[in-house]
Amino acid sequence: MIKALRILLVAVVCVAALGASAYYVFGAKFGQAAKPVASKGHEEKGHGHDEEGVKLSDAQVAAAGIELLQAGPRELREVLRLNGIIQPNQETLVKVTPRFPGVVRSMRKRLGDKVKKDEVLATVESNQSLTTYELKAPIDGTIIDRDGTLGEFASEARPLFTIADLSTMWIDFAVYRRDFARVRVGDPVAIDVEDGGSTIESRIDYVSPLGTSDTQSSVARAVVPNDGRLRPGLFVDGRVVLSATPVDVAIKSSAIQTLEGKTVVFVREGETFTAREVELGGRDADWIEVKFGLMAGDTYAAKNSFVIKAEIGKGSAAHEH
Repeated sequence: MIKALRILLVAVVCVAALGASAYYVFGAKFGQAAKPVASKGHEEKGHGHDEEGVKLSDAQVAAAGIELLQAGPRELREVLRLNGIIQPNQETLVKVTPRFPGVVRSMRKRLGDKVKKDEVLATVESNQSLTTYELKAPIDGTIIDRDGTLGEFASEARPLFTIADLSTMWIDFAVYRRDFARVRVGDPVAIDVEDGGSTIESRIDYVSPLGTSDTQSSVARAVVPNDGRLRPGLFVDGRVVLSATPVDVAIKSSAIQTLEGKTVVFVREGETFTAREVELGGRDADWIEVKFGLMAGDTYAAKNSFVIKAEIGKGSAAHEH
């Protein structure tokens, strides 16, 4: 009987020891139990920027300098960049010379003055008749050159004034010989005056058949209406459109970012930007075709989109910690 009780006691002690070991090995202290690990699918959703995104108010967007545009149809253009200079329209420019040689008795107009047709510019005393006659403006325009002073002798061989109608200007572009065959009359040209304003859309009106020995170039010219922005002697930048290909959906090239090895664009819905993976097509200097991933009308970050990428990166780092 005593022997049987001893055997039973030993068995109870062994079971208790095994239970304690299991409790210790598997961390059964419920107050210190490890947090459950999220499933792979949950992790991907947490880091999946397509779903999570970044919320930025209109004020935050403006402060970050993020430009918002809408994806849509556009022409992708092959362009040739040319340097140009603004010239007075020589077809609306007049040099005013005295009818008879004589002494200048008065100079009524100054350089830069605007004049009307038949307005008196100066008076000259004729050497032949010793009478004073008036020198008048033959057209409306602006005095761009004045070559005479009071009391000076004036002759019919030298203009006293040059008047130009500045309502239109010539933009002369230098075309180098490798591009002679590419530039044609009628080609569209976008002109950047480099004054912070919008580009001026025009067309090539004239291509010179002659070349210039000192620059080894020829001239392609656009005749452009002038609202006051164009001033003779200033340089401009021109982009002649050589070809244009229409596409259904295009965005600014500056909108493209790389995120987790994918080419993405940050699309805004409400106040939330999400990374949208895109498939790209043709491109030009400023725009790029989107074959898949965006629809016409989608609002996207066209400028400073790296700010959104950085915010998403911060969110990913915080989630990992």
